[in-house]
Amino acid sequence: MIPHQKLDRFAVAVLQGVTQRLWGFPPHLMPVLVAQLGGRRAIAWFLWNMPRYQRTLTVFGRLRTHLLGITISLINSCAYCTFGTAYALQLIYLKEHDTLFPLDEHAITALHLHERAETRERLVAALHEADLSAEVPWVDRLIALASHDRQPADHDDTRITHLIGMFAVLNTCAIAGDVAPDEAHDTINKDQALKERYALLRAESST
Repeated sequence: MIPHQKLDRFAVAVLQGVTQRLWGFPPHLMPVLVAQLGGRRAIAWFLWNMPRYQRTLTVFGRLRTHLLGITISLINSCAYCTFGTAYALQLIYLKEHDTLFPLDEHAITALHLHERAETRERLVAALHEADLSAEVPWVDRLIALASHDRQPADHDDTRITHLIGMFAVLNTCAIAGDVAPDEAHDTINKDQALKERYALLRAESST
């Protein structure tokens, strides 16, 4: 039997290696996830959830999936996951629309400090301003499912319910470990030219 500490180190190396290949960096959360769940359980959890998450990215599209991840993480008051998904949304939105999203990743992350109704109101206002009004029903659908005001009725609801459960674990671990924000939780994070353009545009917009 592999000693507990060796198994945990192996699990951290595996999870960081996979996410390094996907996103171009090893997320700060991986060692905390292993510490919270244990090495064996962390690997099993990751192998069960990541393929389903990747399929959701394909079916829903990356922008919508990250928007839902933002919403879940705001509901759960997780600054770490909110920042990582919000930064990903920023880069995807810039690439797809050639302009900045109305709220930057820091402003979106700060929304977790507000009451849920105000958080939704500000997020929805930003979506309307960004010409993403079609995404508002998806935000409300997630909120209803997370609040148990709606029961899963179709495949889309099942995907959202999986996101809610998956992010519940990520959010809980990140909060417990007080994990510092890192980078965009998406393959687009590897596009260094886009990240540099985004940073420049944000700097210009703040002057």
